[in-house]
Amino acid sequence: MKKTSLITSNDVSLSEAVRDALQAYWRTLEGDDPCNLYALVLQEVERPLLESVMAHCNGNLSRAAQCLGIHRSTLRKKLREHALSIN
Repeated sequence: MKKTSLITSNDVSLSEAVRDALQAYWRTLEGDDPCNLYALVLQEVERPLLESVMAHCNGNLSRAAQCLGIHRSTLRKKLREHALSIN
C-alpha cells in the first residue's frame, strides 16, 4: 500500500480543515473557555474517522488498521466503543 500525504496542492489539508472547524467552534463559545477540549475533539473526530476508513476499506479490518496505523485489536476495541459494526 502506498503512503500518501494528507496535504495536496489542490485540496484543503486535513490540518487546515481542523483549524477552520476549531475557529468556528471558538466563535460559538462567545468568549467562554471550553472544558476538556482535547477529549472533545478526539471524541468528535474518532467516530467519523473510523466510519470513513472502514467504508474506504470495505469493512476489511486488517486493511483499515493498516491505514490508521494501529493494531487490528485496537481497531476492534475502538469500533466497539463507538458501537460500530465489525464485519
